[in-house]
Amino acid sequence: MTTSKCLAERKSAKFKKNIHKRGVVPETSIKRGMTIPWGLLSWAFFVFVVIGSALLQIISTATSGAIA
Repeated sequence: MTTSKCLAERKSAKFKKNIHKRGVVPETSIKRGMTIPWGLLSWAFFVFVVIGSALLQIISTATSGAIA
């Protein structure tokens, strides 16, 4: 099985037309840096975990009576 000459020429023309567009990227598709979209719920969960673990550690230390 061989490819037809017309199909080969069409693919070659498409490649030749596209070869000059390499590296040209529109401004809208360029990422401007790493931004993480943190929502209010994410921040609330983060604060809950950090403050909650600190409070549990304080309570655990106070009830065990260990003073370091």
